[in-house]
Amino acid sequence: MCGIVGAIAKRDVVPILIEGLKRLEYRGYDSAGVAIINESTKQLERQRVTGKVAELETKLNDSALSSQIGIAHTRWATHGKPTQENAHPHFSKDTVAIVHNGIIENHQLLREHLEQNGYEFSSDTDTEVIAHQIHYHLNQGKDLYAAFSASLQMIEGTYAIALISPLQPGHVLAARRGSPLVIGLGIGEYFIASDVAALISVTQRVIFLEDGDIVDLQHDQFSISDLSGHPVTRPEHLSQLQADAIERGEYRHYMHKEIFEQPQAIIDSLEGRIHNGRVLEAAFGPKAQALFEKIEAVHIVACGTSYHAAMVARYWIETLAKLPCVVEIASEFRYRQPLPNPKALVVTLSQSGETADTLAALEETKQLGFGPSLAICNVPESSLVRASDLVLMTHAGPEIGVASTKAFTTQLLSLLMLTVILGRRRGMSAEVENKIVTAMLSLPKQIERVLTLNASIEQLAEQFADKRHALFLGRGIHYPIAMEGALKLKEISYIHAEAYPAGELKHGPLALVDAEMPVIAVAPNDALQEKLKSNLQEVHARGGQLIIFANKRAVMPASDYIQVIELGEVDEVISPMVYTIPLQLLAYHVALIKGTDVDQPRNLAKSVTVE
Repeated sequence: MCGIVGAIAKRDVVPILIEGLKRLEYRGYDSAGVAIINESTKQLERQRVTGKVAELETKLNDSALSSQIGIAHTRWATHGKPTQENAHPHFSKDTVAIVHNGIIENHQLLREHLEQNGYEFSSDTDTEVIAHQIHYHLNQGKDLYAAFSASLQMIEGTYAIALISPLQPGHVLAARRGSPLVIGLGIGEYFIASDVAALISVTQRVIFLEDGDIVDLQHDQFSISDLSGHPVTRPEHLSQLQADAIERGEYRHYMHKEIFEQPQAIIDSLEGRIHNGRVLEAAFGPKAQALFEKIEAVHIVACGTSYHAAMVARYWIETLAKLPCVVEIASEFRYRQPLPNPKALVVTLSQSGETADTLAALEETKQLGFGPSLAICNVPESSLVRASDLVLMTHAGPEIGVASTKAFTTQLLSLLMLTVILGRRRGMSAEVENKIVTAMLSLPKQIERVLTLNASIEQLAEQFADKRHALFLGRGIHYPIAMEGALKLKEISYIHAEAYPAGELKHGPLALVDAEMPVIAVAPNDALQEKLKSNLQEVHARGGQLIIFANKRAVMPASDYIQVIELGEVDEVISPMVYTIPLQLLAYHVALIKGTDVDQPRNLAKSVTVE
């Protein structure tokens, strides 16, 4: 989603702002801009571009823009097309410059009021409303902080905002509600950003702002207050994020690197959580034992890839833990008037921990009276983690590619560990638990073995060069894996791909099958093998091109129209994690052939921080 960087220092901050924006590029954006206060003229200046941060950097170098105070932004279009006029920062009367993440829900009413008072708008954004609203309050005789605070109290919606003004050139003001914002602490200099990753080149000392916080950064001090102006204190953290963790290294794309990081991500996610063949309940937090005792059902809410992980978990939880499990898309949950269950564990899944729909769904469960909450997340300081009763970190490490890979597999691993804990309380034997734990411990080697198929899958991808559609099939627990495979292909190659339970073929999708539509099947040797074989024969009989990912005992032999990629013997309980790997590789190599932007696919953002 949109990215914010701001700085006040006794050195030129423009290079810091640009470096910060570069480190936020993974979030997805379509325009970028920087605003500073010119130290000679004491006037606001800015540069904006549609396109990449590199283009903005070139423009800034040509203009020789420099300053000790500034704000910067990468925008992902919501209100208004991706044009230079809609790019941030936005000005009001050359007196106020702001950058903003989020959505202002009452922007139209505010806009009409401001137009009646003589304000002219140069963009279609909701953000420009904030800039003019602050200027309006300045004209009423308020100082900059009071004008900012008064404007925030009029806004309905979500925001992370940073502000500078030549009226008070020694201040950067910022505030958050519903969108993440973090302060970076230096020596005689301070920074603001929407993500710690933007700041690691200048500091690892950070403070995470809470909803309703307003911060005033100056050269030698900073203060945090609530909307009423009362001072508040937030703890300082030492970020563990390292600069080299978000570099591509020898890999051409972040996504490729992150696919190959999955064995280590699994190792890191297991570390300290397994002992003597058992999953440690303490890994879920000090309150886990008391809260898990009351659980009689599980309710999972998630979006996108995380939703697919949740669908896999439903099979595990109901089959192995013997608990009813409901899985919901977070963006729909709030609007369907769900019936609360005070004995249901609410599990939220999010790579970033800032997914707006998931956060809103969690808040809704609290209001309705559901049971305790567990966040499974990859970012320890995120809003979701702070809002949950229990937390299990996935330890996937930074994931930069928009199309999630290692975050998905580590979410699955975390959900399997949760299944074991819940199952133990429902009578799961030590023998069964030990068998599952042994399978989990074998995962890194299993994934490494599948990664050796990279060259074969690269060759396979060449068949998709002229294809516009693809169909993915799976049965049982592997239907969500087929869904994830289809999502990966459509996300980064722009091929229209859909997934179906294989048993649904005769109920419509079979009408689409011909030689021009590849049909990809996730076909492990499990209890549904013969059922799946029958479904695949229906495809074969109609001239469909079949690609089957299978173990050594494939459901169908290879032929002119059937290609079989053998993954080897895989324990059934961990097969969803193993079988997702070749689908990730297939999507990646097809995207390379199609010439798309693998890491930053069009129209998509890494962290969806608005509804």
